[in-house]
Parts: sequence; structure tokens; C-alpha cells
Amino acid sequence: MNKIRNFSIIAHIDHGKSTLADRMLEVTGTVDKRHMKEQVLDVMELERERGITIKMQPVRMEYKGHTLNLIDTPGHIDFYYEVSRALTAVEGVVLLVDSTQGVEAQTLSTLRMAKELGLVVIPVLSKIDSQLARVEQVREEVSVLLGIDPKDVMEASGKTGEGVEAVLDKVVEVVPSPKGGEKALQALVFDFQYSDHRGVIVFLRVFNGEVKNNDKLSFKASGRTFNALEVGVFKPDSVKTDSLRSGEIGYIVTGIKEPGVASVGDTIVFDKSNAEPLSGYLTPAPVIWASVYPESQDGFVLLRQSLDRLHLSDSSLTYEEETSGVMGRGFRCGFLGMLHLEIITERLRREFDLELVVTTPTTTYRILYANGKSEMVYTPSKFPDDGSAMKVFEQWAKIKIITSGDYIGPIMQILHEHEALIGESKNLPDDRTMMYVEMPLRELMRHFFDKLKSVSSGFASISYELADMRESDVVRLDVLVAEEMIPAFSRIVSKRRVQEEGEDVVDRLYKLLPKQLFVTKIQAKSLGRILSAKKISALKKDVTGYLYGGDITRKKKLWEKQKKGKKKMQERAKANIPQDVFLKMMRGN
Repeated sequence: MNKIRNFSIIAHIDHGKSTLADRMLEVTGTVDKRHMKEQVLDVMELERERGITIKMQPVRMEYKGHTLNLIDTPGHIDFYYEVSRALTAVEGVVLLVDSTQGVEAQTLSTLRMAKELGLVVIPVLSKIDSQLARVEQVREEVSVLLGIDPKDVMEASGKTGEGVEAVLDKVVEVVPSPKGGEKALQALVFDFQYSDHRGVIVFLRVFNGEVKNNDKLSFKASGRTFNALEVGVFKPDSVKTDSLRSGEIGYIVTGIKEPGVASVGDTIVFDKSNAEPLSGYLTPAPVIWASVYPESQDGFVLLRQSLDRLHLSDSSLTYEEETSGVMGRGFRCGFLGMLHLEIITERLRREFDLELVVTTPTTTYRILYANGKSEMVYTPSKFPDDGSAMKVFEQWAKIKIITSGDYIGPIMQILHEHEALIGESKNLPDDRTMMYVEMPLRELMRHFFDKLKSVSSGFASISYELADMRESDVVRLDVLVAEEMIPAFSRIVSKRRVQEEGEDVVDRLYKLLPKQLFVTKIQAKSLGRILSAKKISALKKDVTGYLYGGDITRKKKLWEKQKKGKKKMQERAKANIPQDVFLKMMRGN
């Protein structure tokens, strides 16, 4: 155990975590040069496509007689839960700060998490080879943040490999070896995945004892017993070993094929052991909700199986069955943010070949009625009509924004548009400001991140945490297409913006919806009235095209017949809305 070092790399998004991890794998010879590629630890197709880490990924490296277990973590704010789980399995962290950007909002959030767990922090400046690097200024920022001597802030380049060996030497030197011993087995499950052939494969950190192939084990929380069909480590591909000892990180193949048995934060012990469970993780609370329906009801069973399967690899996804009169049967799903929602729906489409209808995302509301009854609502369809609720309470968020002084004016403008309460601000080194803001979560999810990046030319950074529930003045906005209400487009909006939102949603749908065989009316309705309406003209078909010459009455008969057919069709009209329209409306395209 004295030769084991467990550590993680934490940073704001795009500060070079995955690139540094690549160089570490190269320097330690874990992956030889001919098999080397960018983002080695990002195994998901979506991760490689978008250039972001979504799932944390463990890997074992051998370096100068020591075993180093690294867990690469995501940087995006939606995946903070992945980071919190990774940090519980390690003793130290490499805090990476981009020398071209400096300390960002998410740097502060992940650092606070590491300090609360009592982890050793190794500060490292990344991208020092860049022409835009401000090494000395950022070094000063980091030293002030951590209260250390500027000389103790290290430098490295994931691109060129400069300084990477020095960082590994520092990990060996200052990260403590794991504590634990030969007591009864206690292993913490920090992640798991599902294999069609081998069932649930749990990723775990052994805190006490030793587990071997074919040991009879048990999940402490679920009580389910199983045999360890295989134990092993990640190099970065899974490699079978004889055993996993105290202090090590690896995996166990359980053979269990039903969902709900393994859970993140559970403790694995020997069967019939009296060993105490380890303190696990808090269940992540969904931040936004959206309903997901199969395009055809024939796909409902496949959608349920797909969500079950995804939940095995992403325990922060929550879902429950619901039924809508128009859309049929589907699921109300909870997500950690807009990117999480986008990633999950994209994975459902790609990995399970599902055509989906996704409703406009919303947050949670508490409704208080005049009779004293109170209920929680997290779907617009359950939101009461205007005037029937006495009070409505909604979730608020506490936000930190770090920006350069040049962009404060435009940022203040979008904060006002999104109903924010602006608190104190703090001057940071290098002419940057940290702003403390409070905002309804509903407004934060209304594409605030995109707008912030846009007005600050990508230089502002943001982190947030949930605050309390506060009284709000909101109403439900419904959208009707061909006189039929479409629940997927319903949303809850601020009463002061309902007219503007109604006009906006009608305009966007008018541009996105294809023409039908009948005149299609699009309407936005709220506060008991139609706020905005537009008509899409019908597709025209020349029914007399094949005629030439002859009496005009022949053409008139055909036109009359067409007119009657259109009238009948208008009476039975049901618009066909393509799946990509729902997707574009959700994204705000």
C-alpha cells in the first residue's frame, strides 16, 4: 500500500485535463505510442465528437516503482456529480488551471469540493506552450487562491509533454498512500456499467481487505449476493488480475443482469459479513425535467429498456412513467442541466436507434391552493390554469460569474433580462471581477449559458448551486397546432414576458413546420386568450395539370371536387410534426 497513489485531475471545462491525462499515459508507458490518440480516456463517441469528458474514467499506471491510479473527471458544470464521486475514491488531486484563462468559476467549485474531503491539492498551470499564456499572472492568481508560495505552483503542457514527469514525481511525493488494512472487505462502488454478456460490472475502490476471483460477495444496501466472476484493473482497457487489495481501484464482473441491484455509493462486503457500510454519495437532485416520448407508441417498451440501460451507467438520470392524451405513454425524466438532457437524448437516439419527442424542459414548482392544499409540479401539463393557484413557488440558484471588466456592461443587461438579483462583486487579479448573482432556475435554463458566452466572447465563466424556493409570478403558455394543443411545446414562463414568449414560439414554429395538405394554424395561448397566431398555407396540387383543351367545365368540376376534399380534410386536420422540429424547439434554434 505504501507504493499506491490514488489521484484525480480537476479543472474548469476546457483547461486541458484529458490532454494532460494522455501525456501521463504516454510518459508512464501505459499506452504505447503507436496506439496513442487524443482523449484516450474518453471512450464514448459523443465525448470524442464534442471534445468534452462526460463520464469519469479510471486508469492504472506504473511509474518509478509506484502504482498510480488516476481518475479523469469532467469539467462541465452539469457533470459535477461525476467529479464528486471520483474525489471520494482518491487521496489527492491535480488542480489544473489554464495559463491563458486563469482561475475560472468551476475551478473554485471543484477546489472547494476537494478541500471539504481533505484531499492534497497539487496546483498545475496548463497550456504553458501557448503564445497567449500569462504564466506569471496566473501563477500569482493560483498562489493567492490557495495561500501558497508562487514557487509551489507547477507548470506543464499536455501538448508538448513539458513538465508532465515533474507532476508525476510530485504526485508520488505528496499524495499520501491509502489507509486501510487486512480487516474484513469494504469496497465503495463509485460507478458501474452494463455488458450484455457479463451483466453489471462495478467500478470500486477497496478501502479494507482483499477480493479475489470467485469470492462470494454481497451488496450492503440491496442485500443481493453474487460471485466475483472476474476482478481486474484499468490500463486503460480492463485487465484481469488475481485480486484487488486494500487501497486499489478496479472492477468486479458480477453477472447480475437486472437493473436496480447495484447502486453508486453502495458498499461491497463478503457474504454474511458484519462489516459496516462506507459512507456513500448523496443522491443527485434533478435540476430540470423534460418528458420523453417515443415517436410511435410501438417504441415505448424499447424506450423503457433503453432508460433502464442508461441508468446503469448514469445514476444521476431519474425517470418515471407518465401518460399524455395526445402523446401517449412516455417518461418524465430528470436531468442535471441542459447539456445532460442533450447528451442523454442523443445517446437514446444513437445507441438504441430511437426516434423521440422531447418536451420543452422545465424546473420544479410548488403550488399553494386557496384550500391550503400544496403540491409539487414538474411538468407544464400539471401546472394549474391562471387564477386557480393562490401562490406559486419556484427554485432559485446562487451563481458565481467570473469575467473581465470589459464585459460587465453587456452581462448586466442579460442578467436584467433573466430576472437576476445582483449581489456583491469582488475584484480579482488581472482586471477580472467575480459577480455573485441570484436567479430563478427557470431563467438560468433559458439558454443563459449560451448568451453569457456570446456577450463575453467566451471569456466569462459560471458555476451555480441550488438555493431556496421563492414566490414567483409565472403562468403556463400553451401552443396549439391545427387547433390541437401540443403538450411538448407547453412551457411555464414569467407573466411579464408571456406576450413576448408567445410571439416568439409562434414565429419559430412558423419557420420550422413543413407545409401540410391543409391550412395549418399555429397559436400561442395563455391567460385565457390567444396571444399570437399565424397560418401556414396548404400545399397546392394542380389537379387539372393533365388536361388540355376542351370545355372549361371539366376543370371546374375537378376544382370543386378538390375544394370539397380540402374542406373535409381541414375538419379532420391533424398536423404531422417531424421529430427534428421538437429537437430544434427544445434547443431554441
